[in-house]
Amino acid sequence: MSQRTERRGIHVDQSDLLCKKGCGYYGNAAWQGLCSKCWREEYQRVRQKQIQDDWALAEKLQREEEAAYASSHGAHPSTAQQHPGHASLGPFSKFEEKKTNEKTRKVTTVKKFFSPSSRTASKKEAQDGKTTSPSISCHASFDTDQASKDFVDFLKNLHKPGRDIHKQCRAFLMNMSSKKDLGADELSECVQDFYQSMADRLMSHFKGSSESVEQVMDQVEKYIMTRLYKSVFCPETTDDEKKDLATQDRIRALHWVTIQMLCVSMEEEIPEVSENVVKAITDVIEMDSKRVPRDKLACVTRCSKHIFSAIRITKKEPASADDFLPALIYIVLKANPPRLQSNIQYITRFCNPSRLMTGEDGYYFTNLCCAVAFIEKLDAQSLNLSPEEFERYMSGQASPRFSSSDGEWPHAGPGVGSSATNPVLAQLNHNLELLSGLCSRQEALMEAAQSLQADLLSWSESVQQEVHDILEKYPLEIMSSKVSAIDANNTDNENLPSPIKPQVFAG
Repeated sequence: MSQRTERRGIHVDQSDLLCKKGCGYYGNAAWQGLCSKCWREEYQRVRQKQIQDDWALAEKLQREEEAAYASSHGAHPSTAQQHPGHASLGPFSKFEEKKTNEKTRKVTTVKKFFSPSSRTASKKEAQDGKTTSPSISCHASFDTDQASKDFVDFLKNLHKPGRDIHKQCRAFLMNMSSKKDLGADELSECVQDFYQSMADRLMSHFKGSSESVEQVMDQVEKYIMTRLYKSVFCPETTDDEKKDLATQDRIRALHWVTIQMLCVSMEEEIPEVSENVVKAITDVIEMDSKRVPRDKLACVTRCSKHIFSAIRITKKEPASADDFLPALIYIVLKANPPRLQSNIQYITRFCNPSRLMTGEDGYYFTNLCCAVAFIEKLDAQSLNLSPEEFERYMSGQASPRFSSSDGEWPHAGPGVGSSATNPVLAQLNHNLELLSGLCSRQEALMEAAQSLQADLLSWSESVQQEVHDILEKYPLEIMSSKVSAIDANNTDNENLPSPIKPQVFAG
């Protein structure tokens, strides 16, 4: 019986995570199952159709108003030119001119409401993230309201300093609302300057200790970044979205990279190790659902701790930094986190620098950046493969498999993947040998079938040749003759007795 263990965790079919448009990228439930690119195109298409419908409605209203005005005066405006005598009506003509001006002003107002400038403003508003789908708006509003409530509850314990902090944060948010046209670097500089000034203010004016200052700064970051998230995460002024798609494609192309090629010190067949691997993958994927940089960093930290636990269980000793980075690369390749580049850039730009540059959060985040950089530059030499093998694997023409001679992965480290110590690998190697035997038996069967087919054709041709030779040696001659009746020449047939009739004798 196979000793193969089943991985515990939540298993989701990968096809359920892809974009509904079929573009191949991961979708997002908040975007109705579409990826960021398809969602933006779909939203712009719906918005453009709505603008066109509104414009058509405005023109229809204008025509109806002109027709109603003409019918109410009993004449078309052009009739005034045909009857110049009407100009001498004096006060009535002035009244009619006044009504015409009012009508024109009303129509102009309606047309102005649906003018191209308003359409441009609507488009710009959509780009700035002010108009979103109802589901997204509801979710964002809930998060914003909850963050504001938590922030106010936290500041109540600070009394007067709390009111000053709240005032400063509100003033900063009002100032940021007028800087929508700034680039990502300028927005990052504004936020970082606010962090620095707020920290200095807490240290100098409020006489706070470093622990209390850090606690207050965490709440400040949560409050302001929750409210700014829609406008500063993956802004259109950057190429973050393009990098996200490129990284996603790159990781998909490297789906064939195995844990043995990366020399990762983890045995996934151990239940505890498998459980930690699943949790690490879940944490790094969950990073995209958070809105606060500190919460995103917390996901990276939890993922890293699960990796250290998996390595420690496998090696039965504490893991080292040399063991951690290859394992993190493997987890990123297996998870393929959505919007990975955007999340990294968002943390870099808007996280509290004191948290990002010090402590374990900063260390784990630095390793994540190194893992992504390694994946982007990964080549044949990085995996100890020949360039030809690497290109075949990347193009999908071949995939790594076990060698039937020693049962190990090609180019794997010493002692890795040995079928003598791993029953699952031994079972897989045995299955491959059975498949090889079946292939040889199938080839022999095909050869026998082809030989039988050739024999049947040869036998048929030989029979036809024998029949042909016999017909040539003994040709058939059909002689025609007239055959008369058996009694044709019997002249005495009339004197023959009648046929014997059967008689019944009584016994």
